[in-house]
Amino acid sequence: MPNFDPKYNSMSLTTTPVISVEKTSQSKIENVDFSNLVFGKVFTDHMFECEFKNGHWQNASIRPYGPLEIDPSAKVFHYGQAVFEGMKAYKDEDGSVFLFRPDENIKRINRSSKRLAIPEFPEELFFQALHQLIELDKEWIKPGLGNSLYIRPFVIATENCVSASPSDSYKFIIILSPAQAYYTGEVKVVFAEKYSRAADGGVGYAKAAGNYAAQFYPTNLAKEKGFQQVVWTDANEHKYLEEAGTMNVFFRVNNTLLTAPTNDRILDGVTRKSVIALARRNGVDLEVRPVTVDEIVTAAKQGHLKEIFGAGTAAVISPVSGFSYKDITYDLPLQEDSFAAKFKKELTEIQHNLAEDPFGWRYKVM
Repeated sequence: MPNFDPKYNSMSLTTTPVISVEKTSQSKIENVDFSNLVFGKVFTDHMFECEFKNGHWQNASIRPYGPLEIDPSAKVFHYGQAVFEGMKAYKDEDGSVFLFRPDENIKRINRSSKRLAIPEFPEELFFQALHQLIELDKEWIKPGLGNSLYIRPFVIATENCVSASPSDSYKFIIILSPAQAYYTGEVKVVFAEKYSRAADGGVGYAKAAGNYAAQFYPTNLAKEKGFQQVVWTDANEHKYLEEAGTMNVFFRVNNTLLTAPTNDRILDGVTRKSVIALARRNGVDLEVRPVTVDEIVTAAKQGHLKEIFGAGTAAVISPVSGFSYKDITYDLPLQEDSFAAKFKKELTEIQHNLAEDPFGWRYKVM
């Protein structure tokens, strides 16, 4: 994991990158109600932008947040070459700012990029951009549990051409959005019986923009029936439970925690990895294996299914209060000793520098 010293030189680049900086003339922060944020709707004063042209990344800059000028024939609009990441920064009561496992994010966006024939982004430049951008907009990060700065790096294909081939130019951009809790209230889900999120040999493991677009229609069908999300099943038989909406999913049967192994259909979630590590550290009986629809339905009928929860960067951990399968709804009992609440508390306290970090996940920015 690179440190945040601007002079740091990693294997990603042979010279220390220079990022040009143009500061905003007037901050928007005074117009923001931080007690009433809608997730992903408000953005900070600045953004990072870098171009890939002539075979290498260049023209790294930080400028005031604002529109992009892009040609209608840009390949991102026609062939969907676009990947993204989601990560957060946190501020403790002393004003120090931390990231949570950012090394995993740069690895994953480059893994996603490679799958979509997008050039990988230099690791050193990524961390330097994060440091300088967060330093500029640090006042947008509010202390306290539940508060964070959501960080959205993404890459889009920008070549002006509608031929069906990989682009020869790209933009790597980072935007920042102050955030509070992502999901609030009760979440009920539907087990997918017809639609699929991803298939063997596809791009399910990548954070490709098209993965999420394809989820919207079946999720809307679920919402029409009073459910908030879909728990996706495998495309071959709809037999195995894989992800919940845009999150990885965990099931607690009695006191055993179950979650699916990663493969080319399932995203290798940073929060998922962290929950697994916390469960093992707490001595929880954990099984990372294929989880079938039938075993979870049977466990629910027999009263052995205690919890279902999703795990992801935006929501951290989102408990599920019930699920539907074949038009039958199964409500889950309230748990006084829920794994979801325990792991969310432990994770958020590590992220906010309120507890010991035995894993080395927390990285101080300033």
